[in-house]
Amino acid sequence: MKKTVDVSIPLGPMHPVWKEPCRLKCETIGERVVKAEMELGYMKKGIERIMKGRPWQEVMFLAERVCGICSVIHNMVFIEAMEKMSDIEVPDRAAYLRVVANELDRIASHLIANFSYCYTIEHETLGMYLLNTRETVMDLLEKLTGARVTCSYMVPGGVRFDLLDEDKTDMVIALDKVESEIRRYMQMFDEGPLIALRSVGVGTLTSEQALEGHAVGPTARASGIEYDVRSNHPTYQKLNFHPIVRTGGDNHARIMIRFDEVLQSVSLIKAAITTLPQGLIRGGGVMKKGSIVYAGEAPRGELTYHIKADSFGRIQEIYIQTPSIMNIEACVHYMIPESYSIADVSATYISADPCIACTER
Repeated sequence: MKKTVDVSIPLGPMHPVWKEPCRLKCETIGERVVKAEMELGYMKKGIERIMKGRPWQEVMFLAERVCGICSVIHNMVFIEAMEKMSDIEVPDRAAYLRVVANELDRIASHLIANFSYCYTIEHETLGMYLLNTRETVMDLLEKLTGARVTCSYMVPGGVRFDLLDEDKTDMVIALDKVESEIRRYMQMFDEGPLIALRSVGVGTLTSEQALEGHAVGPTARASGIEYDVRSNHPTYQKLNFHPIVRTGGDNHARIMIRFDEVLQSVSLIKAAITTLPQGLIRGGGVMKKGSIVYAGEAPRGELTYHIKADSFGRIQEIYIQTPSIMNIEACVHYMIPESYSIADVSATYISADPCIACTER
């Protein structure tokens, strides 16, 4: 019998630099990885089953528990889907405040993703710098919404809390500090010899492979795919939003595009609070019977909710399509195979910013 591989190497399910448990099985010839396979199923929550039959008032809170790192966008997509299905109008001021909360959460998610990558390639100093900057962002999120993780900020027809005038100034000052620090860290990452050796040309995903693997979010945009659901959102269109794209397609490009998007989020937040319209932060409305498919741009990519509700506002059917499953598939089938070394597998996997919590919801 002809031996096709030298050794099969399992990584996980418990790994010191992975945020969540999963099992990645690699087959190698020498140091080169020729095939990879992902094994999931270590933290199934069954949250969609829990949602069924419950009123929207309860499901609104359950949606945030799908993923703690990007809880704001789950809250936002579910609420906006129910609003669209029920023809509920949102005041302009509330719509802008939703952008502020969503972009603060995006910054926090991107920073912890880049921290995880720096920690994986043993650049712990830069990783801790990123976590320190993230704390500033989390403080701003808490000041706006009253919480750091599960904020429950969006409600049908608006938001829970207004942004006070004195808090606007504090937020701009803090965001200026965040922007200055991120630009410094971008230079460290872009020019650092250790990071270049472990990142440039490693884990390459071409634009064709990104399309075939259905990659989304920063993982796709780092390979030249100009697609972002925010481009179709009316509030983001008012703020002149345009997707950021890089063409490198490697680990370096994926981390750098998250830095780019952090700076873009800072600009969006400043624009939103500078042009914040006067008026109500919450309108009225009644939930109606119906079904809808609605998508939003989570930090990791396109997040879609399929919802069917009855006339009492109870959720009859719900299915959530999270972005990580597509990015994990693209990573396993295209980015990890042909890796120069088994040592690059963990870094390549983390560069796709996988979230097992929402994948196995």
